[in-house]
Amino acid sequence: VAPYVHDFRGKTFIVAFGGELVGDGALNTLVQDLSLLSALGVRLVLVHGSRPQVNEQLKLKGYNTQFGRGTEPTSAEALECAKEAAGEIRLDIEAAFSQGLPNTPMSHAHIRVISGNFVTARPVGIIDGVDYKHAGTVRKLDLDAIKSIINQGAIVLLSPLGFSPTGEAFNLAMEDLATSAAASLRAEKLIFLTQGRTVLDADGAVDTELAREDADALLATGTLDEDTASFLRHASRAVKRGVARAHLVSY
Repeated sequence: VAPYVHDFRGKTFIVAFGGELVGDGALNTLVQDLSLLSALGVRLVLVHGSRPQVNEQLKLKGYNTQFGRGTEPTSAEALECAKEAAGEIRLDIEAAFSQGLPNTPMSHAHIRVISGNFVTARPVGIIDGVDYKHAGTVRKLDLDAIKSIINQGAIVLLSPLGFSPTGEAFNLAMEDLATSAAASLRAEKLIFLTQGRTVLDADGAVDTELAREDADALLATGTLDEDTASFLRHASRAVKRGVARAHLVSY
C-alpha cells in the first residue's frame, strides 16, 4: 500500500454515508478504517445522513410523512425530527472515535472529530407549485475553518443541516451536501458508502470504473434503481465540478 500512502498523504477525501450504516451497526468498523486513513495523513471530511432515523422519529410521533432519497418538502415537525436524529448520530460518531479502538491496529489512537456551523444554507423555495418549506440547499461552506481543522489532522463532521444568516435551520440532502463539500474543497475523492447496490455491467458483474460520460449515458437509460441512480448522479456531478474521482462503495 506504500505507493497509495505517498499518493494520498495530504489529500482530502469526503466520505459520505447514510443513517442506514449507523442503523446496521457498521459504524465502529468504519471508524477503524477512517482512523487508519487519518493516521496515514489523509485529510477527512465526513458527511452523514439520517433518513431512516428521521423516518422512525416521525413514525413514533404519529406523523404520516416519510422521507425518500433526495430533497423533499420538510415541515416544521419534520425539521425537529431531523435535528434530533442528526444530534443523536453526531454523538454516536464522536463516541465511536473516542473509544481508543482496542484490539485493532489503531489501538490507543486519539482522533479528534470536530463539527460546527460550517454550512450556510438557503431555502429550496417553491418548485412546480410545491413549497419545500424547511428543506434547504447549500449556499456556501466555511472553507477557511474546514481547511484549518483538517490541516491540523482532525476530522470534520458535517450533519445534513444548514443555517441561514438569520439563524434559521434547513434540512439538507446528505448527497447534495457531500457533493458540494467535495467540489468546494477540490477533494481528491468523494466516497459514497452505500447499502450494497452498485453499477453492474451487461454480464451482471460489478462495473469497477466508469468515465463520467459513460455514467451520464447509463443514467439516461433509466435502468438503475433509485438509490444507485441518485449516488451515481451526484458522483458524476462532483467529477464535473473538479473532484478527481468519485466512488460508490458498499459499506
